[in-house]
Amino acid sequence: MVKIEGLTKSFGTHTLFKDLTLEFPPGDLTVVMGPSGCGKSTLLRCINFLEFFDSGRITIGDVAVQWNAGEAANLPAEKRRMLQQMRLKTGMVFQSFNLFPHLTVLENVTLAPVQVKKMRPNEAAAMSRRILERVGLAEKEDAYPAKLSGGQQQRVAIARGLAMQPEVMLYDEPTSQLDPRLVDEVFNVMRELDNEGMTQIVVTHHVQFAKDVASGVLVFEDGRVEWRELD
Repeated sequence: MVKIEGLTKSFGTHTLFKDLTLEFPPGDLTVVMGPSGCGKSTLLRCINFLEFFDSGRITIGDVAVQWNAGEAANLPAEKRRMLQQMRLKTGMVFQSFNLFPHLTVLENVTLAPVQVKKMRPNEAAAMSRRILERVGLAEKEDAYPAKLSGGQQQRVAIARGLAMQPEVMLYDEPTSQLDPRLVDEVFNVMRELDNEGMTQIVVTHHVQFAKDVASGVLVFEDGRVEWRELD
């Protein structure tokens, strides 16, 4: 479960959300929608602490981090260590693929488990091959990103996130830079992960995907955030 309590985030005098309280149930795929600039991507970045919120509390699984207004700029060492634990619980997929062009597909996927989680290279490679098979790219492990289509590169990015064995996957408009013909390649992987019980939070403008797959739809609109059923 991802639980958000009393979350407030501002940029200067502009407040994106204030005292936001939400729960994302485990095993569900939740879609987040709304106009550009309303705070959807910022919410994801707060959940994995790429962006520090002003105040509030975030819980992922059995670990929670909170602070009051003004504390984020000077967090104690213990709380910063907890942030690292929280980041390891999330996998993040961005609009851009952000793959290392000089590394093969397999090397891109194994890099973080080896460098961050200190896995043995042979164990990380074996795990990564299983994940690449899950996303339909087993035959591309020796290819370089430049030789892949946009849809394939984004599936590698998903595999890279899964390789960290997260409790929740976060997607920030993962198909916005893809040719429309390639969008389903990425969405199909997310559908499969949903069938396997992976908790996923997806920022997207694709209404049909939300209707077909999402367990819940969270809409940001006019400074409000609400759960909504799509017609």
